[in-house]
Amino acid sequence: MAVQYVTKRMEKVGAISGHGNHSVSDSSLIDGDHLDRHALQLLRGECPSFDQTTKLSLGCPILDKFLRGGLPLVGITELAGESSAGKTQICMQLCLSVQYPQKYGGLGAVKPFIMALKRSTTASGAVPKCKRKMLMIAEKESLNMCVSKRIPILMSRGLVRLVVLDSVAALFRCEFEAKDAIVKAKHLKTLGAMLHNLSSSFKTPIVCVNQVTDAVDESRLMEGNFGILEKKVLPALGLTWSSQVLIRLMVSRTHLSVQDRFPQLTNHLWHLGNILRTMEVIFAPHIAQSFCFYTIGMDGVRGIQANNAEQASTQNI
Repeated sequence: MAVQYVTKRMEKVGAISGHGNHSVSDSSLIDGDHLDRHALQLLRGECPSFDQTTKLSLGCPILDKFLRGGLPLVGITELAGESSAGKTQICMQLCLSVQYPQKYGGLGAVKPFIMALKRSTTASGAVPKCKRKMLMIAEKESLNMCVSKRIPILMSRGLVRLVVLDSVAALFRCEFEAKDAIVKAKHLKTLGAMLHNLSSSFKTPIVCVNQVTDAVDESRLMEGNFGILEKKVLPALGLTWSSQVLIRLMVSRTHLSVQDRFPQLTNHLWHLGNILRTMEVIFAPHIAQSFCFYTIGMDGVRGIQANNAEQASTQNI
């Protein structure tokens, strides 16, 4: 009875506000796909494009299972880690995965949009064609112009369904000194707000690569690494940027090979000789803090399925 009463009340509200919305919907200046929806439309299922269950696959079923289906379409996902941890390789695999049809875990995109802040020779060197599809940005003004003007035009045409920033710390760590902390925080909040607006308006995942710094203060150490790494690091840019991030993933490179940690995988040739890496969920709204092993080979980034006993034994490494 309560649901019926609420539904009837909402129908009256919709009928009253329908005349006011009629002129807006007839306007050719507003894209109908991006108009605000009210609760009654959601209750009736009249918003098929609003689907929170749709995720972007990482191109590996084990990593997708670890992330509960992949990356969400709305929000900023941060990928932080030291050099050689595999951040750029993961982003390149996402750029391939987003072009698959939705039934295969992709979004049917024409192409991804990669913003290389300062310089990123790894991606262009690994895949020569990416050099022609990467936008090199060397200053924060160009970054703001790109995020506020260029990307929305491409998204409105349906040409881009994934935005990758590699890396977000490249500009802010070198252009601002310690005395400019307040100005730096203001620019970070502005960038985060623009990225959130893009992601929510066009249902497009935003992936930001971040660098790390050594953690010298034990009180600031995050509960992470699960005893695997001897060195403790923290993502760069501080709490101001952390408040803009929906999901934070930390990747790292261990000193072990796959054969050392998983001798039972000796028969799997695609893992032989590869260095073991870890992907850790620092925080996420739908995933508890956990980690997963993965490797990088000629066939891309591939996760390793480990049972609970094997994960527990990593505390003794």
